[in-house]
Amino acid sequence: MVNKISTRTLRNRYVFTAVFAAMIAVSGFIIIPLPGIPVPLVLKNLFIVLSGTILGSFYGAVAVFIFIIAGILGIPLFVLPGVAVFSTPLGGYIIGYFFASLIAGLICGLPKTSEKKVTALFLIRLIIASFLGFIVILICGVLYMMRLNSMSFIAAFSAGALPYLIGDFIKLLISIPLALKLRPIAARYINE
Repeated sequence: MVNKISTRTLRNRYVFTAVFAAMIAVSGFIIIPLPGIPVPLVLKNLFIVLSGTILGSFYGAVAVFIFIIAGILGIPLFVLPGVAVFSTPLGGYIIGYFFASLIAGLICGLPKTSEKKVTALFLIRLIIASFLGFIVILICGVLYMMRLNSMSFIAAFSAGALPYLIGDFIKLLISIPLALKLRPIAARYINE
């Protein structure tokens, strides 16, 4: 028997998706310099991963897709306007955003209200989902940089991943308790 989703729940899913797309867009403007590290901490990929771990694969990926389409259409969300960003190494990270949210969401699934009590199994799934989300963004960025600039993997990794590892590790540590706290809240509205 197929479960029918109520109009209210479906509307809430769309609202949460739009809110996450907006949070991803705004988070790109939040830059936190870290002492002794040349690359500042940007919160965008934190919200990318959270979109998947909190909303699940479909709605998390749609939130990221909305963000990407808005940037392509000319809303100043990227360093360069529109599709021009894909002529730079940043294009690889943007592609990675979509897959990171999708993969994190596939691992975590749609949130359930029963998740108020955290099990060890779910905590492990969440840690893996978050970790893979951040890794996918970096891998896509490095591979795109290799192809775009005809670089070796080591050179692309040194330029496109290594400087971000400390910041991404900090965001990983932040994303797990946030997702644990927010998934049961989201579940009340987006899952019947």
